[in-house]
Amino acid sequence: MKKNIYLIIALLVMLGCQAEKDLDSIDTENWLKRKIDISQKDSLEYGKSYLSVYSQIYSFSQHEKYNLTGMISLRNTSDVDTIYLLKTEYFDTQGALLRTYFDSPIYLAPMETTEIIIDQKDVAGGTGSNFMFEWKIPPTCPEPLFEGVMISMQGTQGLSFTTQAKRIR
Repeated sequence: MKKNIYLIIALLVMLGCQAEKDLDSIDTENWLKRKIDISQKDSLEYGKSYLSVYSQIYSFSQHEKYNLTGMISLRNTSDVDTIYLLKTEYFDTQGALLRTYFDSPIYLAPMETTEIIIDQKDVAGGTGSNFMFEWKIPPTCPEPLFEGVMISMQGTQGLSFTTQAKRIR
């Protein structure tokens, strides 16, 4: 009997460690393999975009919240040009910086997309979280597209909606 109790405790500890790992939405390997030096590319145009996302929404009242999974999509809309993302930052409802995904330039090949996932259990952003993206593109290249898809499925109920970034600079 003691052996079974120790086995159950060990299993719960392992599952707890896995749950913590699942909350990590930063795929550093993805960003490292995309890193690029753009110091020799002097004709690039600079831009900055803002994207609203929601890790939680209100349900029934201001006292009940519903957790969401967020898929943040970073898209190169050009079919010929590579674009460069300089920095991506995630802020909470109060405007406090939660995390920086990368702060060295990375590239997106023509028509390429990469994502950031905000796990449903990760509610640090709250009801008014947001992203800030800094980027550079070649002249005459279309601007990158940043979108958020928020989704949740619990039991037989599903909920989803999207947001699109707005260029602010």
